[in-house]
Amino acid sequence: MTEEKKVLDRVASGRGHDVCIMAIDGTWRRDCLLQAVSDTDALFTVEGSIQGFNLKEFFLLLSSTGLAYRRCELVRVNGTDMDVQFLKTKGKKTGGSPN
Repeated sequence: MTEEKKVLDRVASGRGHDVCIMAIDGTWRRDCLLQAVSDTDALFTVEGSIQGFNLKEFFLLLSSTGLAYRRCELVRVNGTDMDVQFLKTKGKKTGGSPN
């Protein structure tokens, strides 16, 4: 998908929404402001430094309790702005009905 197409698919937020990013193992967490989101990716602004963090894969926490989240992979960083794509979760197998 081209960068232009990605931008057109995103829904932008006027003032942004407060979210957090967190390491997969929970060792770090940063507050962010979600600027735009689509089904496959998001753009947000990070508050504070992210230098030294492993940003290959992390969680985007959409609620303060952590019950709504997406697993992310970093696409690019431009200053404090981060562009990420959402990783697809492996589908849970549902068991057939018992005989």
